[in-house]
Amino acid sequence: MKRVFSGVQPTGNIHLGNYLGALKQFVELQEDNECIYCIVDEHAITVPQDPKELKKHILDVAALYLAVGLDPKKSIIFVQSQVSGHAELGWILTCCANTGELFRMTQFKAKSQGKESVGAGLLTYPTLMAEDILLYDTDVVPVGNDQKQHIELTRDLAIRVNHHYGKTFVVPDGRFMKEGARIMALDDPTSKMSKSAENIHSRISLLDEPSKIKKSIMKATTDSDGIVKFDAENKPGISNLLNIYSALSEKTVAELETMYEGKGYGDFKKDLVEVTIDALAPIKQRYQEIRESKELIEILNDGAQKADAIAQETMKRVRKNFGLGIE
Repeated sequence: MKRVFSGVQPTGNIHLGNYLGALKQFVELQEDNECIYCIVDEHAITVPQDPKELKKHILDVAALYLAVGLDPKKSIIFVQSQVSGHAELGWILTCCANTGELFRMTQFKAKSQGKESVGAGLLTYPTLMAEDILLYDTDVVPVGNDQKQHIELTRDLAIRVNHHYGKTFVVPDGRFMKEGARIMALDDPTSKMSKSAENIHSRISLLDEPSKIKKSIMKATTDSDGIVKFDAENKPGISNLLNIYSALSEKTVAELETMYEGKGYGDFKKDLVEVTIDALAPIKQRYQEIRESKELIEILNDGAQKADAIAQETMKRVRKNFGLGIE
């Protein structure tokens, strides 16, 4: 049985792209693996946060973890800052990283572009992501394709430490989602769906009301020929909607193309509205049941204890190999 680790930042409502690209994968993996899933709140503070909103979002994401099907009996679910080993190992790995490789990270370039100055945490963020993974002797990390560079850096740091200090870390592998499963923005199908986009109709959030879901899908960008056919290069809008429909209905794209042969985008979109509302309804219901319950806090505290037990064993090995402390 392999150990799996992944995490989601508590920054606002989780959207359909997060669910289909990551959370759905998390649920599948917990059946045959030892899974550890984290709400990475320390990652969130690389940019300024309102403390009250951050605390709210932490619990929102935790409740959505459970609502989409993560089972605390099968997976460890916890909040990053509840395990002190994250911050400690993050500093150690920062000392092992080179500034050149951190400055080359594409996400740092994108987020710092055009700014005179940014927080140092934005630069060292990749080492914090690396320690999340290495702290738990992770074998497999399920992530989107946009995280490949981060996984490569994590592997490089693990190999570097193992070379200089002896066997310290498991070198993890990324489990990257298929390109076809990547969900794009509804208003601009050439860009990834994002919870930070100004246009609220560019995304569908898991807790959206049916009226909002309907409006977002019906307004979604398509093309003028009206033929329901997958062609990511020439018809990115309808191709994106086909991916969403396929992922939510368990029908293949080819089956959907056959179903809508001779029909226009209007019929297709109306049906997609129904499929999306039906798929998200049980998630929303479960979320509402768990969000304000004592059970949520109990699950997170229990998960933190289990995660900390694993982290402490790793940190004993790290301190010993690095010559830290007096034991």
